[in-house]
Amino acid sequence: MINKKVANISEALQGVADNMTFMFGGFGLSGIPENAIAALVKRNIKGLTCISNNAGVDDFGLGLLLHQKQIKKMVSSYVGENDEFERQMLSGELDVELIPQGTLAERCRAAQAGFPAIYTPAGYGTEVAEGKETREFDGKMYVLEHAFKADFAFVKAWKGDAAGNLIFKGTARNFNPNMCGAAKITVVEVEELVPVGTLDPNQIHIPGIFVQRIFQGETYEKRIEQLTVRQKA
Repeated sequence: MINKKVANISEALQGVADNMTFMFGGFGLSGIPENAIAALVKRNIKGLTCISNNAGVDDFGLGLLLHQKQIKKMVSSYVGENDEFERQMLSGELDVELIPQGTLAERCRAAQAGFPAIYTPAGYGTEVAEGKETREFDGKMYVLEHAFKADFAFVKAWKGDAAGNLIFKGTARNFNPNMCGAAKITVVEVEELVPVGTLDPNQIHIPGIFVQRIFQGETYEKRIEQLTVRQKA
């Protein structure tokens, strides 16, 4: 058994540098790697290209990196809920690549599986397909989309063991599984790090082969992106 456990976030981030491309798991504020993001903010790593479903909110998630202008390019499928994101995009300070959500997920999964590219019908005939190769299959047109190339993937899981086996909980099972193994180095933070052999093999979502580093996370806020409550009768 190869031990993937690292002592702390500092060891987990060994090798990160300016101008790298990072993947961040999560959907909205659900299942985001809070500890990794906070540590990157403190390190003031600059010139980042970030691949993520979204850019968080102004004061949480990737919004913290945006606030300090550490991100030069966002590759996302949803850019709402973040005023600073909007300001930087409209002012030209931030380069933004908008991708259909399913295509974003599949480009992650292609990288994970070792496929160089995929064909997808999403975006054909629109600006999404401009400058890209297209091809017809069984009478339907498809767009060629390349797999992502990232230096690090930062992932959040519910439980994991020292071998890197992971279990995700609820809606945190979103982009996190697809990003495991989709970068040169996958760093996973977990709510609960357990001894090898503790997890039921039938419940494991991602095997340790897709993980290089794993550590015990701390003080998760688990914010609600938009809180909606019903008026009392």
